[in-house]
Amino acid sequence: MRVLVTGGAGFIGGQIVEQLAARGDQVVVLDSLAAHEEPPEHLPDSVELLVGDLGDERALRRAVEGVDAVCHQAARVGLGVDFDDVSDYVADNDLGTANLLRALWRRSFTGRLVVASSMVVYGEGRYRCPEHGDVRAEPRRRDDLDAGRFEPRCGCGADLEWAAVREDARLDPRNVYAATKVHTEHLSFLYGRESEATVCALRYHNVYGPRMPRDTPYAGVASIFRSALEAGKAPRVFEDGNQTRDFVHVRDVARANLLALDSAWTGAANIASGEPHSVGDMARALAAGFTEATEPVVTGEYRLGDVRHVAASPDLAAEALGFRAETGFAEGMADFAHDPLR
Repeated sequence: MRVLVTGGAGFIGGQIVEQLAARGDQVVVLDSLAAHEEPPEHLPDSVELLVGDLGDERALRRAVEGVDAVCHQAARVGLGVDFDDVSDYVADNDLGTANLLRALWRRSFTGRLVVASSMVVYGEGRYRCPEHGDVRAEPRRRDDLDAGRFEPRCGCGADLEWAAVREDARLDPRNVYAATKVHTEHLSFLYGRESEATVCALRYHNVYGPRMPRDTPYAGVASIFRSALEAGKAPRVFEDGNQTRDFVHVRDVARANLLALDSAWTGAANIASGEPHSVGDMARALAAGFTEATEPVVTGEYRLGDVRHVAASPDLAAEALGFRAETGFAEGMADFAHDPLR
């Protein structure tokens, strides 16, 4: 199979490319290399690397030529610095996806399209009130956060309890990045309906592992904590450290993409470990991997774009794609304490 991987030199894309090449697929990578000073050494020699971004029509036209499948990973990730980043996110994620889909349309592509999405499309995860059952968590109020009241509350005033979110949950993006990921999904599924291509969106939860980017406003929290520990500083854990996430290893995420490429199933699926932990748990697990461990500091700080709890049900991915995560939290974090970062 000849597969185009957009963003194939990046953190997740690079792992996908390695696994595809290892099993004998022909791989074309389209990547701007904006995050790299030179072509990355980890790309296998068999890979055809095209340097360009999703705004480069000529590079896109060449990239999609003759491919049987597309794995769309290129995106601007993370929350950024502030709302001033909105135009960059929309240009890279919304317009970039539109440009890719237009190039595929002009090539009459009807093959397999797998797109990278994110758990951020849900906003807050799934919640239950002890009295009212399943309820939707409204955005947390600044005055509650300032007072250290971090748990979402029911209209009756009770703190809500989180539950595993399923793919049929309402999409409720609460920051710019999340909004662009919802649009990426919508555009991709529209393309599938118009072209008869089969489309699968993978909603990644908190991905970590080797070659994760370090020390940027767009890095994931695991990378930020790891960089602090390397510098001999205490990881700064926002809120009270009890916010819940699902940390899934990048090798598992890459394997999920291969399973999706091999499948004809259409729809969106959570890609998660199924083993939720708090952000505080993650900080402590990473610190334990350092000889001179620096205990995390819980700061009480918050960001309005952050959600409190979001952890996924992995059941649909298991049923539809045959995907179950293989790297457990303890093993993965022990390795990540010493993995090379980008």
